[in-house]
Amino acid sequence: MLPWVSAVPSRNHRGPSPPSFQLPQPVPKRPIGGERPGWTRRFCYAFVRRLSGLAGKKRVCTVDDIPQSRIPKQPGFSPPLNLRTKYDGDIVLRFNVSTADEAKALAEAASVLFLDIWGSNNDWVDIRLAKDVVPPLLGLLPSSLQRSHTPLIYDLTQAVSRSYQSSSPSDQSPQVTRGSHVFTHDLHTSTDTTENPFFSNYQPMSVIIPWMKLLAALFPTHVRIFSIGQTFEGRDIPAFRLGVRPAEDRQEPRQPRKTVLISGGSHAREWISVSTVNYIANSLITSYGKSDLITKLLDKFDWVIIPTLNVDGYVYTWENDRLWRKNRQDTTLRFCHGIDLDRSFGFQWDGSSRGNPCSESFSGEYAFQAVESRRLAEWAKNEKDNNNIDFVGFLDFHSYSQQILYPYSYSCGNLPPSLENLEELAMGLAKAIRISTGEPYSITSACEGTITMESGQRLVHPRMETGGGSALDWFYQELGVRYAYQIKLRDTGSYGFLLPEENILPTGEEALHAIEYFGKFLESGMPFPVNELSTEDQPEEASTDQVPAKMGPVEVNANGVKDLGNTEEDANWELRRRRRR
Repeated sequence: MLPWVSAVPSRNHRGPSPPSFQLPQPVPKRPIGGERPGWTRRFCYAFVRRLSGLAGKKRVCTVDDIPQSRIPKQPGFSPPLNLRTKYDGDIVLRFNVSTADEAKALAEAASVLFLDIWGSNNDWVDIRLAKDVVPPLLGLLPSSLQRSHTPLIYDLTQAVSRSYQSSSPSDQSPQVTRGSHVFTHDLHTSTDTTENPFFSNYQPMSVIIPWMKLLAALFPTHVRIFSIGQTFEGRDIPAFRLGVRPAEDRQEPRQPRKTVLISGGSHAREWISVSTVNYIANSLITSYGKSDLITKLLDKFDWVIIPTLNVDGYVYTWENDRLWRKNRQDTTLRFCHGIDLDRSFGFQWDGSSRGNPCSESFSGEYAFQAVESRRLAEWAKNEKDNNNIDFVGFLDFHSYSQQILYPYSYSCGNLPPSLENLEELAMGLAKAIRISTGEPYSITSACEGTITMESGQRLVHPRMETGGGSALDWFYQELGVRYAYQIKLRDTGSYGFLLPEENILPTGEEALHAIEYFGKFLESGMPFPVNELSTEDQPEEASTDQVPAKMGPVEVNANGVKDLGNTEEDANWELRRRRRR
């Protein structure tokens, strides 16, 4: 078992000093991952058998080899008993916003009624609310908006129940595959769920942490796990560090090690972000030495990968409330727990929601009050100041809406100094995704909300939820990470946060292609043909589809999806338009 390394608080923390605050004493530290259920031990055993004897004789295991009495059943990740009382009567509505007055009225009504804003895009906003709150909400809206809404999820209780059921291990043993397919000791990258049982459904922390330890034990040459610190409730925040440093780089003096930080699960209910970050980690780990590109990227950079920053909240979504968003920290109100981790960072922290701890976007009483946000910032500052680390990329995975967002989040009034570079790389990421799976991802500033047309002019409205204190802005501005993005994964609203398990692998695949492009861009410092990413997983049409040196425009079509063009003139027009905002 590898040791866990805790973060060391930075001595050079910038920004206003918060009030005197003593972090709560953590509860007695529990074993990482807790007691491992029997089916998890069998899963790990099967994983070891599959990955261990690479040079030895192949051995095959099928379901027929195991007595039916020895096949474990579902270990109990059924919906919580309070499911119906928690979600009964709740629905999710989509409002189509077309004017500035509508956008303003909807934002004010959501604030007055303390509604849960699920997501938004250029022309729609998704809101979760109780059915009996619909009439009061509509009464606060203009007549045009009262008629421009549609239900996305009409029975939230049933939708949440299905998400738990689909995430329970199947009745078959997890160490064997479905049907007649068999496992062998061959180690190769595959997108077939029968060969990647870990990604056939969502996984709780009690499975994720043993899986992380297993990978670190199987691939010690380029993988280790550590903890960036502890959560409010005393759990470790586990992370991978991937990379191989050449022998000459280990000698002093040496250049700072370029490092890319990938994080998921800041918001607990966004399960797809956790599984996607795990998929990226698994692909980078198991492809090293087999894929020229991945091998080069792990030689050139370190990759720190945090499956979920919000460990307490993620555990809570499995055990109590599937749609919990914040961490589990105490607040000034005994019955309202939690701080939004992505609104607690110190750069342009916005205290407008600090008076309402019950708000889903409660940012705390002061910057960095959220324990997990502080731990991440302290760890990152210490790595940069004391451990010779140069953070060159930050990718924060969220859901949903299929967007690639760049700084700033706190305001549309200020443009990032490296706007052109941020947009250029974002366009390449979106194109890499589109070529891999066909899914369109729009590109925009993280501050942008709905877009309306007034008197022939295009007006961009801020997002309905507060945007200050984001991890995206802090890493870009305070830590100086040149390429920082927030990527919102699938889907565009059909399922919202309750994305079915069938989407885990394709979402992971498209995110991996984006990571490959991201790494290649950092290595070369310029755009390059997308078809250089992979020789195994690219569709046939990708062989002639290239990203030009001057990236194309980003235009909003009738469906609110931004399409990539190819002309230099249009690209320059798009960049000028964004600077004029």
